[in-house]
Amino acid sequence: MATDRDKLRDRLDRATAHLDPPYAVVDLSAFDANAEALVDRAAGKPVRIASKSVRVRELLTRALGRPGWRGVMAFTLPEALWLARSGVSDDVLVAYPTADRRALAELAADPALADAVTLMIDDAGQLDLVDQVCPPGRRPALRVCLELDASWRPLGGRVHVGVRRSPVHSAGAAGTLAATVAGRPGFRLVGLMSYEAQIAGLGDAPPGQALLGTAIRVTQRGSYRELLARRAAAVAAVREHADLEFVNGGGTGSVAATSADPAVTEVTAGSGLYGPTLFDAYRAWRPTPAAFFACAVVRRPGPGLATVLGGGWIASGAAGDSRLPRPWLPAGLKLLGAEGAGEVQTPLAGDVATALRIGDRVWFRHAKAGELCEHVNEVHLVDGDSVVATVPTYRGEGHAFL
Repeated sequence: MATDRDKLRDRLDRATAHLDPPYAVVDLSAFDANAEALVDRAAGKPVRIASKSVRVRELLTRALGRPGWRGVMAFTLPEALWLARSGVSDDVLVAYPTADRRALAELAADPALADAVTLMIDDAGQLDLVDQVCPPGRRPALRVCLELDASWRPLGGRVHVGVRRSPVHSAGAAGTLAATVAGRPGFRLVGLMSYEAQIAGLGDAPPGQALLGTAIRVTQRGSYRELLARRAAAVAAVREHADLEFVNGGGTGSVAATSADPAVTEVTAGSGLYGPTLFDAYRAWRPTPAAFFACAVVRRPGPGLATVLGGGWIASGAAGDSRLPRPWLPAGLKLLGAEGAGEVQTPLAGDVATALRIGDRVWFRHAKAGELCEHVNEVHLVDGDSVVATVPTYRGEGHAFL
């Protein structure tokens, strides 16, 4: 493993020798291998790409051009409109409900966009907001997807396992909301989505925490069994009121398990293309690290220490060590507990730090996938030991959607 990382460091250093840090790269061979592995794990069901985890149009298009990938799951409506207009996809599902009145007006005013973009709903109030922006008689029918909450609530609901998303948890509630949509002019219910975050987004092998890992795996098995039955019942209840085009589920961490659910027609993945550090804690499949960022050594404050400029690119979520970037190349470096990853400087410790010189690069991996792209205007695409293209991130194209 150390030898492989040494080779990777040498290759990335050669490819980017003409660049000055900080900068980000995506290793195309790893990206493509991850894309193929995700399709294999989906076992014949199409994979919808989660744009939040990529945030580079060129790479979204690259993945969608491969067999097995179809459609985008966007994270905001303005982003979805932009991706549809720019030709990235004519099938864009917005993963979260929206209250963006301007974007809703744009969607309602353009029949082509209305055909391409699907809104997420879990409350009749979201339909009311759309009608306030543009009454049904003055717009094409808008595509909507109902979100079924996938959290597990054992012991009669006294325990909540998972994230807090949709209020629609039971099959009965799903059927009731589906009937409401069916009775409202100006809307067309085309899909159902459920995201089992407690399975897809929670590593079952946290490093150095064997007992916690066992507890997570037991919980995930129980949650999966419960969701299989409840999702099937919800799909049946919704189909009484709508001819569904798709039933979406899962994420990178659950592609194989979710695709095995007969009720699901497609799965979502995105983080697995980049392989961020959070997915190092999964047993079933660990993507090959494909996205990195480089910082330059600017100080050597003492033996076994080297300090890089910048580096504090912290991931969202519950604050903790798991959200910190990880120094990856050269192997053997670690953050200092008292300082962590700093906005303007990050000291690193380890025997290998003594050999680092002023100007050398240290390569980091981000904890979460697409958030890396919020820190750079462009990403350098590496093939072998060469940069073959430099492409803009969302930020580089002037977009900050959240």
